Amino acid sequence: MRNRLTTSTVRQVIAAFQTSDVCGDNARSVCRFIYDKTDNELLSDLAAWLVSRLAAVVIVLALTYVVVRLVRRGAPRVESAWLERRALEAKRLHRGDVSAATALALSQQAERTKQRTHTLRLVITSVLVGVVWFIAGLAILDQVGINLAPLLAGAGVVGIALGFGAQSMVKDFLAGLFIVLEDQYGVGDVVDIGPATGVVEQVNLRATRLRDVAGVVWYVPNGEITRVANMSQLWSKAVIDIGVAYETDIDYAAEVFKAAADDLWQSQLDGATIIEEPTYLGVERFEADGIVLRLVIKTEPNEQWTAARELRRRLKIARRGRHRDSVPPANNSHSSRRERTRTCQAMR
Repeated sequence: MRNRLTTSTVRQVIAAFQTSDVCGDNARSVCRFIYDKTDNELLSDLAAWLVSRLAAVVIVLALTYVVVRLVRRGAPRVESAWLERRALEAKRLHRGDVSAATALALSQQAERTKQRTHTLRLVITSVLVGVVWFIAGLAILDQVGINLAPLLAGAGVVGIALGFGAQSMVKDFLAGLFIVLEDQYGVGDVVDIGPATGVVEQVNLRATRLRDVAGVVWYVPNGEITRVANMSQLWSKAVIDIGVAYETDIDYAAEVFKAAADDLWQSQLDGATIIEEPTYLGVERFEADGIVLRLVIKTEPNEQWTAARELRRRLKIARRGRHRDSVPPANNSHSSRRERTRTCQAMR
């Protein structure tokens, strides 16, 4: 019995020394288990390497997933908190009762702030998620055993080459970022951005898409936009110039002009909503064949053109009524006909 115990003990010690030589001094259980089962040194080393690397990769992926989930779930909360803070600041600045025009402007401003904040949240979230996954990819490559120094050096060279070759694209992205940050324009605005004028249909970090009055769709790179004329942010204004003859009674023409504008203001037509009392500015200029009078009306965004057309139509009706009231009977003398012609010219 003692001989058997001694022999068995010696064999176990020898096997332990052999496994230690194969798997190292700090031999792991996986290596020992595979070596004991297969008696294959290469297979045991490979299994131990795979298990250790796989565990590290799984840990990196798990941490990356947790961070990405935190970013995606925390971004909407930050957005909501920011919007609530902006709303409280607006209420603090406009305490008490406000006019309808001010309430409308505040509502439109809040909506634009919401759209801009939502866009920025999506952009920042995408950038953060991309950075997290990039760092995770580098960590996984390092765990696999790939030397990152040549890879990073090569990536730096490629980045410099792409930076020189894609300067216009980088310029477009930076310009698009500032367009969104500064809220220069948004979807639905009517803008003049130099190369084209029309309604904005899409805004992203590289280009702006808009459709002009003829229905043509324009794609304008943000880097080529040197100036922006937004004709529909928060509110709009229509400037109406009407020419009258030199013989016209200016005060009476101004009265007719203002009465037609006030009537349109009180009507509050859909698509031509005037939010403030029309302002008659007076004589704008003298021309060769008459005098130009100017009136300004403040409307909701993108409704200034419809309001201006409707006001011109009503002015035409008012002129026609004035003309009928001023026409004398047909059997008048030559001087009466000349006076009628003079009256018609005055109403032009």
